[in-house]
Amino acid sequence: MSAAPLLAVDGISKSFRGLRAVSQASLTVPQGGIVSLIGPNGAGKTTCFNMIAGVFRPDEGGITFDGRRIDGLRPDQICHAGIGRTFQIVKPFKDLTALENVIVGALRAEKDVRLARRKSEAVLDQLGMLDKRNQPAAQLTLPERKRLEVARALATEPKLLLLDEVMAGLRPTETDQMVAVFRDLNRKHGMTILLIEHVMRAVMALSQQVVVLHYGQVIAGGAPEDVVRDPAVLECYLGEEVEA
Repeated sequence: MSAAPLLAVDGISKSFRGLRAVSQASLTVPQGGIVSLIGPNGAGKTTCFNMIAGVFRPDEGGITFDGRRIDGLRPDQICHAGIGRTFQIVKPFKDLTALENVIVGALRAEKDVRLARRKSEAVLDQLGMLDKRNQPAAQLTLPERKRLEVARALATEPKLLLLDEVMAGLRPTETDQMVAVFRDLNRKHGMTILLIEHVMRAVMALSQQVVVLHYGQVIAGGAPEDVVRDPAVLECYLGEEVEA
């Protein structure tokens, strides 16, 4: 018998003022796996993330994380349960340094400020940003702010990391650097990752499984090399001009 997935999303739906943003979507993320959620703009991907992270409660369906139902919990409760997330539009505390931004996240699990500082420095070092620790967040470049967003999420010590388009706007070399960071987190540290991403270069390099959402419904899922050949996926998404 195979082990239960770390995250199981079972038939969740969400409507806003009569508009069905997500319709009976299901997906699973195995412990230690990397799964990508892809699809056209407006497909409902971030709405799915927001339901997993507790921003929205599903109108129907359920979400189980680490053997526990979490749909209906508040975002802070879901963070405490072990889910960390980034946001599509990065908004660090601009007047704080990079290190202070990460310490804010670290204080979720560590109440001793000195220990939180050490853990935050270790996270920044892991992401190649230790030399930027005393720089105000407002002065960081876009790739650096993206890494800082990941660092803040990692500082909460998650079991599952939700990444919302963290490679959007990056150059190919910068994308490859981020891919290397996430691959290292997964292989060396066992981090389970669910990511929303349009950059197919990153999706193909990272993903063990890919789930495709279109008009709020899951239309395909499986190994990356199979999904990118699926006629329905080619028609609705990959036939468009997407970043490679």
